[in-house]
Formats: sequence, C-alpha cells, structure tokens
Amino acid sequence: MTRFLLIVHVLAAIIAIGPVTVAASMFPAAARGVIAAPDDERGQAVLRNLHRVCRVYAIAGVVVPVFGIATAGSLGVLGEPWLIVSMLLTAGAAAVLAALVLPRQSAILAAPARIADTKRLAMYTGVFNLLWATVTVLMIVRPGSTTSA
Repeated sequence: MTRFLLIVHVLAAIIAIGPVTVAASMFPAAARGVIAAPDDERGQAVLRNLHRVCRVYAIAGVVVPVFGIATAGSLGVLGEPWLIVSMLLTAGAAAVLAALVLPRQSAILAAPARIADTKRLAMYTGVFNLLWATVTVLMIVRPGSTTSA
C-alpha cells in the first residue's frame, strides 16, 4: 500500500504542480506582451488559458499533500523534521499561490495592467516556484533520514 500511496503522491506532484509552475511563470511575460499590444486577441486568449491552467491544476494539486501525508503515515515518518519543514513550505507555497499569484492574475485579466503589476506578479511566482523547488529537494535528500536514499 505504501508504494501505491507514494506513486500517486509523486505522479500528482508532477502532473498537477508542474503545469502550475510553468503556466504561472509564463503569465507575467505574456501579460507584458498584451500590455504592449492591447488589441492582440491571441495574447488575451493565451493569458486566459494560462490563468485557467493555474486555477484548475492548483485545485488538482490538493492531491499532492493528501497522498504525501498518507505516505508519510504509512512509512512512520510524520514526525521527522525534514517532513514537517516540507509540509510548512507546501502550505506556504499554497498560500502564495492562492493569496498572491492567482488574484493578481485575475486582476491583470480584468483591467488594464501596468508593467509594475507584472513584475510584482513575477516576483510572487518566483517565490512560489522556489518554495516548491525546496520541497522537492527535501523530499529527495531527506536530511537525517536513516535510509541513506
């Protein structure tokens, strides 16, 4: 059962979180393109699609911590410091996405944006991506793990 939980956890991370990080990273540059050419309908469609990808896959991403916690419980490592830090960083990444990235994407889609808006969004997106990268490293390295894997 542990293998099944781990497989679902890893697949969900790749399939759900990967698209969010890519689409969120592409959004600010695409928004700057739309600011430069406001009548570009294709650019507007790209922005809407990137935002939709971020919203839909963010919801699907809930599977990642759910199966991660189930896997950790199955392995008996719920109290390990590296896992606790990973869970806190995951919660932080989710908060950045929900409170900073997605609302700013929505605001840029709803009204004419400024370059400064896209730069701030790019910064928040970078923080989100850095948090996920750190979680990924912790999941692989697992400091203090006794398995040496």
